[in-house]
Amino acid sequence: MESADILVLQASYTNAVHAEAIGLVLNHYAEDPMGGGHSLPADVLQQLPGELAKRPYAFSVLAFVGGEPAGLVNCFEGFSTFACRPLVNVHDVVVVKKFRGLGLSQKMLQKVEDIARQRGCCKITLEVLEGNAVAQASYGKFGFSPGMFDPSHGRMLFWTKPL
Repeated sequence: MESADILVLQASYTNAVHAEAIGLVLNHYAEDPMGGGHSLPADVLQQLPGELAKRPYAFSVLAFVGGEPAGLVNCFEGFSTFACRPLVNVHDVVVVKKFRGLGLSQKMLQKVEDIARQRGCCKITLEVLEGNAVAQASYGKFGFSPGMFDPSHGRMLFWTKPL
């Protein structure tokens, strides 16, 4: 696959092609075992771009290969109180199975980093499943490492409480 066939861009939530691609690729992720193994409800997929558009601190990066939706990264700007600067949290990273191996995750993460730098962010954060060695290798290749302030206190852990 020639790099000319690969397009990576910041999505416009009001662009119908981008909106459809976000739903298609995110549902691909949801159906994967690492995303839970189940399709997302059609109304969620339909409403998602509009809901993201309502959130000024949300942005998404899409990858297209030969015009087909191939990858997605959903991000949200947060704030580091210690640095007194914004940060970007990568919430979803997806590469459609048939397009894996083309370096799309690296290209999309580079676009995320470019956007984060433009916004004056101090860092990019993300969560990854302990059992997802492929994703961990990709993130490590891009320069991510487990969160830690002081090795004597161990790594940061991601916790959740459903509401």
